[in-house]
Amino acid sequence: MIPLSSYLIVGAILFVLGMIGFLTRRNMILMFLCAEMMLQGVAINLVAFARHHGNLHGQVFTLFIITVAACEAALALALILMLYRTKKSLDVSLWQELREPGQEAILDLDEPVPELPREEPLPHLTPSGIAPPQKREDSYV
Repeated sequence: MIPLSSYLIVGAILFVLGMIGFLTRRNMILMFLCAEMMLQGVAINLVAFARHHGNLHGQVFTLFIITVAACEAALALALILMLYRTKKSLDVSLWQELREPGQEAILDLDEPVPELPREEPLPHLTPSGIAPPQKREDSYV
């Protein structure tokens, strides 16, 4: 029989590794994976405590954690893809304009912010209810 402390140590190690990775990485995908690792560390601890106490409360909480993690994975992947399309990079320091108004920019002192290639602005969509201008082609005459 494996003692409870072994499970708790493994869960704590997973949580701490995920926290260190989340705080030190600048790549959005790696930050997301580190957050998932922290959730799995908590899930291991909940299951270990549930088994130790002889009830199913920890397993129920773990099912909720896994469900929330799956939803988070879908939303985070969509957010990462949309932000990558606009910035062409997954570096977190490039997304300073997403902060709240009045909040100062947080820049890393170790590395300068990379320059982005200049691109043409995205086309604007026609507002709803207004018909876009039609091009007339007189090819039948």
